[in-house]
Amino acid sequence: MSYMKSVPVEYRHEGMTFRGLLVDDPARSGARPGILIVHEAWGLNDHVKERAERLAEMGYVAFAVDMFGDGRQAASSEEGMGWTKALRANVPELRARIRAAFDLLLARPEMDGRIAGIGYCFGGTTVLELARSGAPVKGVVSFHGGLATEMPAEPGSVRAKILACAGADDPFVPPEQIHGFFQEMKRAGADYQVNVYGGAQHGFTNRRADERGVRGLAYHRAADQRSWNAMHEFFHEIFA
Repeated sequence: MSYMKSVPVEYRHEGMTFRGLLVDDPARSGARPGILIVHEAWGLNDHVKERAERLAEMGYVAFAVDMFGDGRQAASSEEGMGWTKALRANVPELRARIRAAFDLLLARPEMDGRIAGIGYCFGGTTVLELARSGAPVKGVVSFHGGLATEMPAEPGSVRAKILACAGADDPFVPPEQIHGFFQEMKRAGADYQVNVYGGAQHGFTNRRADERGVRGLAYHRAADQRSWNAMHEFFHEIFA
């Protein structure tokens, strides 16, 4: 992997300080599309930083978002799940926090005005809420994110194209939730697609998922690679 420039970026929302990470390839010049990357329940950790570096290598301006404030990382699964549960129950606040990150990235001088968002687990839920909000985002990709919401998309409200990548054996995103997402997106008139990977459980992109001690959470190499390739093709489409 070639050298990528990583710059901590602080931003404010409703009196809170958030600490994200901007990753870019210093060898590239000119305005380019940007990608928001949203973390799992454990906060902005090495998993999303590594994905941000890979996206920067691909030529994008990558911004790893902080959804918890102060760059907090959960000390345990229980703590992280508590933080995400509170935000999922307060969808307007969740949407406002990701929109603050969106607006920050959009204003960066490296940007050409086009943004997509990707997210993992809780982060996947977050970028879907950004799309549901009607934000002018080109597209979003959810990797093993929850597909249910307290505020379903209104007809005609979704401007982003959507790719959701789910594990067939994910106990946290069961088939009925996937089918409910189908119905919501149909009613909204959204441009959406869903990839379901056989044998994959929750957290299938994270090589450390098995270390968390959570039943139903496991890395799956094939699903990780297939979903990344699907994202790559999706970006080719939305940024064409």
